[in-house]
Amino acid sequence: MTFSDDIMQQTKAWPFEQARALVKRLMIMEKRGTPHPATQGKGAVVFETGYGPSGLPHIGTFGEVVRTTMVRKAFEVLTDGKIPTKLICVSDDMDGMRKIPPTVPNPDGLVEYMQKPLTVIPDPFGTHDSYGAHMNSRLCAFLDSFGFDYEFHSATAHYQNGDYDEMLLRVAEKFDAIMAVMLPTLREERQASYSPFLPISPTTGRVLYVPMKHVNAQTGEITFDDEDGAEVTMPVTGGRCKLQWKPDFGMRWAALGVDFEMFGKDHQANAPIYSRICKILGKEPPVQYVYELFLDDKGEKISKSKGNGISVEQWLSYGTPESLSLFMYQKPKTAKRLYFDMIPKATDEYFQHLGAYADQEDKTKISNPVWYIHAGNPPADVPPISFALLLNLVAASNASDKEILWGFIKREVKGASPENNPVLDNLCEYAVRYYEDFVKPNKSYRAPNDKERAALEDLQTNLGQPEAKSMRASELQTLIFSVGKEHEFENLRDWFKALYEVLLGQSQGPRFGSFVAIYGVEETYALIAEALAGKLA
Repeated sequence: MTFSDDIMQQTKAWPFEQARALVKRLMIMEKRGTPHPATQGKGAVVFETGYGPSGLPHIGTFGEVVRTTMVRKAFEVLTDGKIPTKLICVSDDMDGMRKIPPTVPNPDGLVEYMQKPLTVIPDPFGTHDSYGAHMNSRLCAFLDSFGFDYEFHSATAHYQNGDYDEMLLRVAEKFDAIMAVMLPTLREERQASYSPFLPISPTTGRVLYVPMKHVNAQTGEITFDDEDGAEVTMPVTGGRCKLQWKPDFGMRWAALGVDFEMFGKDHQANAPIYSRICKILGKEPPVQYVYELFLDDKGEKISKSKGNGISVEQWLSYGTPESLSLFMYQKPKTAKRLYFDMIPKATDEYFQHLGAYADQEDKTKISNPVWYIHAGNPPADVPPISFALLLNLVAASNASDKEILWGFIKREVKGASPENNPVLDNLCEYAVRYYEDFVKPNKSYRAPNDKERAALEDLQTNLGQPEAKSMRASELQTLIFSVGKEHEFENLRDWFKALYEVLLGQSQGPRFGSFVAIYGVEETYALIAEALAGKLA
């Protein structure tokens, strides 16, 4: 669906804020007399994401692409689909290999290729022409698995095919201006040897970090000393050299006509450098959006080398792809813990947003994450049972597979079946797996104190009454609530917390009345009896 112009202009949803900034950029270009080609029926507005192929695509890769896709969708709706767009994913595969990943086969065999471009290093996996090609293939397979609409771009291909030649010649022409930007950002010892150009040694094939003895702006040639000490003069074009990563960032924006790019906070200090270099090369920098980095369970920054985070594959073992997209949508400028305990919360929040969407007004829908997760067309399939409730059901029933859960579900939800409720069926599978790996090892039952014991005995008596068997979830919740009040729990949260700690070995959960309705009144009666008899703690 689309929204009225007023709603799109007023919403504070961050993808539309970025889309509006991008529209403003196009208007400024128009006023300056240099209209964007896409507004003239030529080309497209370019959204870019970057990828370092020295390692496997990871959860940050997913986050960057899915968030950029959300902005792209907002822009397309904001401009009524009249301006073509495309998303490009650029792999920096011409970078020299600085360290050998420990996960590759026969890592010792790669030692001789250190500092050579990734696209000339043999593929240790034996499936592609080079290590870079292998990792690029993994990236594309990763993105394709989520159905992203993108174009893959290889930095090596751009350097070698001449796509960057015009800008590389301009870097030679503007060499002094670029050095004036870069040198103040470097340590004194680094300043002496720094050059934005990194030539590829004609003798060893390695990427060289050497100072330039001469830069000829007229011929587009550089002069430097090769590894053997011989002086070499060669063109900067045709893939004979690449740029240092900061100048490369700005040059890439200029060469590929990038209009929008987001990156992590670790790039924030360098963003003005990228922009200044892009301007020196005669192009307008893109709209930029900085997002916060993720934290692990201890509050420390997630690092690929440390392996202290959670992978996409791990998340998708326990939660839906949509729950991961929701996590990426929410508060991108806030540092968030990215760990396994976030999965149940994100899963249930996703379905809560999805369930609310159909009845919301447009001004609320535009802030509903599911609009962005589903590119403006959210589905209507909302499971009748929450993920948190399923986890508690697994805990109480000791279910080892989802078929056991379905036996309880069918009792409460009329007509429910794996065939009729495939989304719920998937959740059951996730719940069993998550419980076994994360909940069960950490369960800690406790015995009730005297006040709690009296209340549990009272609740058990009530559940033993004939009329209790026909109560619905809301009626059972009212009953449980009333028992807590009668036993004078000053804060009823303490009463419900006691139920979970004593009966399920955890401190929180969903509405207990819903749990009783699905698990069964008689089964809950027996569970209370076990707890009172000291068989759980």
